[in-house]
Amino acid sequence: MNELKQLEAQRDDEIEIDLGEIFHLLLNKLWVIILCFIVGGVIGFSGTKLFLTPKYSASSMIYILTKTTSVTSLADIQMGSQLTADFEILATSRPVIEEVIEKLKLKYSYDELVAMIQTDNQSDTRILRFTVIDENAKEAKAIANELAEVTAERVAYVMSSDKPKIVEEAVVPKKASSPNTMKNTIMGALAVAFLAIGIIVIKYLVNDTVQNEDDIKKYLGLHMLAAIPTEKRESI
Repeated sequence: MNELKQLEAQRDDEIEIDLGEIFHLLLNKLWVIILCFIVGGVIGFSGTKLFLTPKYSASSMIYILTKTTSVTSLADIQMGSQLTADFEILATSRPVIEEVIEKLKLKYSYDELVAMIQTDNQSDTRILRFTVIDENAKEAKAIANELAEVTAERVAYVMSSDKPKIVEEAVVPKKASSPNTMKNTIMGALAVAFLAIGIIVIKYLVNDTVQNEDDIKKYLGLHMLAAIPTEKRESI
């Protein structure tokens, strides 16, 4: 039992020594890791600027309850919440989307325009928001406003009710919503830095050659009597 405990203790010591060596190895290669971090950041930043097209998002909102629907009872409020789901489906229905395409004279197909539209209903509200993501900021604003108008008209026709009110019209976005240059730069920097760390550690782990007198003592259990330097000294 004592021998087994000694072997386990020795194994634990070796693991601790290995981890310590890896730490010192990474510390010695810190300049390589920092360089790779910088290179990765440059790649992420350049790739974002050169290969990713900026996209803009514009949003409009409509209130789903009309004059014919009161909010004086719980039943009316629950009905308003149910109407939200109906409005979301109507907003991306083919008649609505095709009318938006026709009025704005867009070159998108039905599927292409639907893919650019996001509908969102914030919890505990009866307001439906339409968000359009487009490469053209002015076009995103125009589509969002026209979508809200056509959806409201379609809802009034289908439900035989008053036309829902538009709460907020979209404006031309000043900044692109995507891509996130800062995020991509940081992700690129971290990815290349971690790749460098992985390569350094793997090269260390697979290298089983004896490097110095400490390795001889550690792996062979032998003590060095003398060491012959391999560096050439200049003659005086």
